[in-house]
Amino acid sequence: MSQFTCTRCNHTEERLPAPPLRSDLGARIYDTICRSCWQEWLKEQTAIINHYGLNLLDATAKHLLAEKTEEFFFGEQSE
Repeated sequence: MSQFTCTRCNHTEERLPAPPLRSDLGARIYDTICRSCWQEWLKEQTAIINHYGLNLLDATAKHLLAEKTEEFFFGEQSE
């Protein structure tokens, strides 16, 4: 695994072993976000799912989680 400068924390860290999601967002995360920040997101994601009571089989819930992921890593949603 290679090291690079993470755009979220600006530290030189290890890259993720593979894109974490099968989407453009997943590729963007893989290219710019380190493992440490991804681990922080996993904790935040769990809190969001529990707070909103999300059912990830529902397309609306998936969309909300994708928006929250984008906000966490890249600030306001950029489309």
